[in-house]
Amino acid sequence: MLRSTLCAALLFLLLPLVAPAQEAPADPTPPATAEQLIELLRDDAAREALIEQLEATATAPPAAAEVPVQTNIGSQVAAATQSAAQSVADTAQDLLKRLKTLPTTLSALRDAIDPQVVLAALSDLGFVIVATYAAFLLLRFLSRRISQRLAARAQTAPWPSRVGLSLLSSTIDAIVVGLAWAAGYLLTVAFYDGFGVIQIRQSLYLNAFLIVELAKVLGRAVLAPRFDALRLVPLTRSAAGATWRWLNRIIVLLGYGLLLAVPIANNATGYFSGSALGLAVSIVAILYTMIRVRSARMDVARWLHADAAPKPEVTDDTPLMARAAALWTVPVQLYLLILLVLVLIRPGNVLLPLLKTSGTVLAVVIAGLLLREGLVRIARYGIKLPGYLKFRLPTLEPRLNGLLPNALLAVRALLAVGVLATVVAIISGWDLGAFLTSPTATFLLGKTASVALILLAAFAIWLAIASWIEYRLNPLLGPPPKPRIVTLLTLLRNAVTIGLLILTTMFVLSEIGLDIGPLLASAGVLGLAIGFGAQKMVQDIITGIFIQFENAINVGDVITVGGVTGTVEKLTVRSVSLRDIEGVFHIIPFSSVDMVSNYMRDFSYFVADMGVAYREDTDQAKAAMHDAFDVLRQDPDIAPQLLGDLEWFGLNSFEDSAIVLRARIKTLPGQQWGIGRAYNLILKRLFDERGIEIPFPHQTIYFGADRSGNAPPLHIRADTPVAVDPTPRTTTSPTAPRAFDTPSHSDVDVGQDGPGEGEGR
Repeated sequence: MLRSTLCAALLFLLLPLVAPAQEAPADPTPPATAEQLIELLRDDAAREALIEQLEATATAPPAAAEVPVQTNIGSQVAAATQSAAQSVADTAQDLLKRLKTLPTTLSALRDAIDPQVVLAALSDLGFVIVATYAAFLLLRFLSRRISQRLAARAQTAPWPSRVGLSLLSSTIDAIVVGLAWAAGYLLTVAFYDGFGVIQIRQSLYLNAFLIVELAKVLGRAVLAPRFDALRLVPLTRSAAGATWRWLNRIIVLLGYGLLLAVPIANNATGYFSGSALGLAVSIVAILYTMIRVRSARMDVARWLHADAAPKPEVTDDTPLMARAAALWTVPVQLYLLILLVLVLIRPGNVLLPLLKTSGTVLAVVIAGLLLREGLVRIARYGIKLPGYLKFRLPTLEPRLNGLLPNALLAVRALLAVGVLATVVAIISGWDLGAFLTSPTATFLLGKTASVALILLAAFAIWLAIASWIEYRLNPLLGPPPKPRIVTLLTLLRNAVTIGLLILTTMFVLSEIGLDIGPLLASAGVLGLAIGFGAQKMVQDIITGIFIQFENAINVGDVITVGGVTGTVEKLTVRSVSLRDIEGVFHIIPFSSVDMVSNYMRDFSYFVADMGVAYREDTDQAKAAMHDAFDVLRQDPDIAPQLLGDLEWFGLNSFEDSAIVLRARIKTLPGQQWGIGRAYNLILKRLFDERGIEIPFPHQTIYFGADRSGNAPPLHIRADTPVAVDPTPRTTTSPTAPRAFDTPSHSDVDVGQDGPGEGEGR
């Protein structure tokens, strides 16, 4: 993620260069002394360069007169385009003039690099250089072991800890630099050229040493060329080493060149010699960077995107990010080219101020990217609650981790706005602090903070209520909650969520300055209109409220409502959701409910209607039903679900093929079906063992009789097998003493000659 966004940071480097030009800072050594002016006029080359610069200033075009503000958008665009074109033309003209005078300007460089001047400077700086670097190397050697230990700890540490260890290591390096600078200063004052005396050249060197080494500390903090675990950017050791070598050379060249060599040349050989030396150092640094950028083109492109290819190999199938990664050198080379142009056309030492502005912008952008990366890692890592809290509130951690990315998204948006505002303030010179204290900014920030606090308070209230409900419904922290408690707490959570959402919205609208009075009145009128137009919904809600008050339905109950029987899975004030035995999900609005049958209120009964044959002894059947209940009660899994003995009702009805004996078993609510199935299995086994017949439906065929009472015989063909049961069976015909079973289990009465005499043929 950091690689994909780093390309955007390069564009910010171009912004300081196109910002309005500021006056170059004054050189630390002013040239306006009589002796220097006399020396300047005696030098033929310097005198010619001064005359050319004065002529260029005299022939410069006059400032454009103020143009009245155009009210026409087209005119304004045309004026802006004309101004930009004129600015480009003036810049090109200045560049051409500077290029023409560049050989004359650089000719003064030979005075700055005169061997006598260099040897004189080294003789003055030899002691302080040796003393300062000796102290620096000694302190670096002593602190290296600390850095190695920090790097070893960072290898197994998470990313936030690695950032902290890297900052600690950089702080130690900065302390080492400060101690070395102080040691060099004290040694020079104490032992060189008399106690308490320090020359200007030695002071310049010490200041340049401090700035250069602190800049190196910043570079090592990001790249960490020696310790991979402390590196804040995803670079390999070879890539970090190559980048560090280039950065180290540039820092040394610009630091000691512009902060030490140029002031010494100004004092020793004159202002023009120092300016020529500064210009040469700046040009060398820029050209060297261009060469390094060109040589590292593909290595950086592959680091930015693994599929990046050289420009000639880019095809239509190349991903967009790969193409962008392959073209990273374009904005960088453009930035360096603009730097080179500005160094050539602007008098004085302008490279360091431009690099300072660009470096500040880049540091702000990189800091924003690092903070963004930290927020992304926090969102990915999530919130880890302690074990006891996770046991009591098992869904609190997933709920917080589900809301954390959205909260961090808002923080990242605010971070992006802050980085953008800081960059604009740095580039344009806009006083961000004054703006933040202005009435407009105070109003905006106050309203934003108020809205954020309202949202945070609403979220905290909702989280507290939801956590309390979760705590009450947790079966591991006490007796299992009753279904009514589960239903009511679930409805309470939904009601609180809707109420908090409405109140928070009204408070936020009121805080940002909107009058919510008309909104409330409109909501009332709208609610009245909806009430008239949605009478069915109102009926649903009213019926649902009374059903809840009467505790008629709870989640998990088995009910019959609206002609559908099933288990309640969801219950709201408007509807009830059932899932039947086939798994079909039904949503039934309460407006269509006129009766609710709940099978799970307090207790249940399994009614055993047992049909036996007419010929069986009812006392034997009754004993078998009691024995079956005794066997059922001995089951350890079923016994706790029984609430009483078998209730015997007796002979309940006479059916066509059987007499029905009725008994009843009292069970826990919802257990009657399982207990009934288990009881039926035991009863069937006992009836079979004791020879008690459980009849099945019979059908008697009667062929009629004549007037004298004689029935015609049934003639059966000899080749038609007939299964004859010699055991007499009771039939539904009271006049038939004997029947014969056919393969279809129908009793056939083939007629009779008299009472008790029948012949089947």
